[in-house]
Amino acid sequence: MANDELIEALRAADAVQFGEFELSHGGTSNYYVDKYLFETNPDCLRLIAEAFAAELDGVEKLAGVALGAVPLVAVTAAETDTPYVIARKKAKEYGTAKRIEGRLEEGEEVVVLEDIATTGNSALDAVEALREAGAVVNRVLVVVDRQEGAAERLAEADVELDSLVTAEDLLADADESA
Repeated sequence: MANDELIEALRAADAVQFGEFELSHGGTSNYYVDKYLFETNPDCLRLIAEAFAAELDGVEKLAGVALGAVPLVAVTAAETDTPYVIARKKAKEYGTAKRIEGRLEEGEEVVVLEDIATTGNSALDAVEALREAGAVVNRVLVVVDRQEGAAERLAEADVELDSLVTAEDLLADADESA
């Protein structure tokens, strides 16, 4: 069942746009979900944190994929009183040079939070980095699943993809002339 209140908030934030868009994986789409518009909107952040919290019973640790999911994991950690780490795409060449930022203990169960899943590449990269660091990762939770292969790709790595809304939910009854 779609999260109608969240869908309305995403639309009200103008985060759902129509036209011709190039996506990060190189494909094109006739719609775009602008994560920066919903991640900088307090109403959207509150609704996302509440919805993520409802999906995260008994989780030891959260992880956010840098940079996009950092606001999401931060508000969700505050909502659930659950510690989190940040998974970088690659280690910085200075400072501590870590790919996983924050405290992570060997064997901790971690749920990865992500903004939008299309191919699942960034979520899978984060899962692999967390596993290499000793975490147990079996689940990725996203705000929007574009339903373009991410669930299948993550399943190949024994990771379940859950979403707050799907592209089908988000685009249902959408006014493309808006």
